[in-house]
Amino acid sequence: VQLQASGGGLVQPGGSLRLSCAASGSIFNIGFVGWYRQAPGKQRELVASIGSYGSPNYADSVKGRFTISRDNAKNTVALQMNSLKPEDTAVYYCNADVAGSDYVFRSYWGQGTLVTVSS
Repeated sequence: VQLQASGGGLVQPGGSLRLSCAASGSIFNIGFVGWYRQAPGKQRELVASIGSYGSPNYADSVKGRFTISRDNAKNTVALQMNSLKPEDTAVYYCNADVAGSDYVFRSYWGQGTLVTVSS
């Protein structure tokens, strides 16, 4: 099982980006999925998560600006980021609990995608 994160880039303040996390391999089921970020010199923090049945949760710092969604048929999770601020600049990682062909859930991380918000 592999997670591939994509969609990062450079955007001006107030702009938008859409991150995607795609799971590949022998997948039986995907449970919890979260998007984390880590800014230089700071700890990694959870910004948004979504459960198996689509119940989202957000960090206070991104509520009303970020939206997490999942497509279970395509094994993908997206993070729509609007009204971006310079303080959103970070490397964003996706994390997912995935059950493979042995039906055992394990935690996997994507490789990270850099989001830079700057004018």
